[in-house]
Amino acid sequence: MSESDLDSETVEVVVTGKVQGVGFRAAAARHAHLHEVTGWVRNAPDGSVELLLQGKTDKVDRLLSWLYQGPEHARVEHVHVIRSYDDRRYQHFQIR
Repeated sequence: MSESDLDSETVEVVVTGKVQGVGFRAAAARHAHLHEVTGWVRNAPDGSVELLLQGKTDKVDRLLSWLYQGPEHARVEHVHVIRSYDDRRYQHFQIR
């Protein structure tokens, strides 16, 4: 484990509410780039949005804070966050 791994984390997130068809994924990608967070975002079949976030703990926390609001036309009802122990390291943030 490198020193940079000690202050970084990976979390899996599911955001529910009116979060599809409102630009949520594109806005999440913009915020991820802004906060230097890597991983991905995708629409789920049940109408939620799923994300995997990876980065320095403080930067992931800032992005998580934004997810509770989402973009202007979204209506976030719930944000479920679980810590992930995936060994894969992402180099970029992508929309799936």
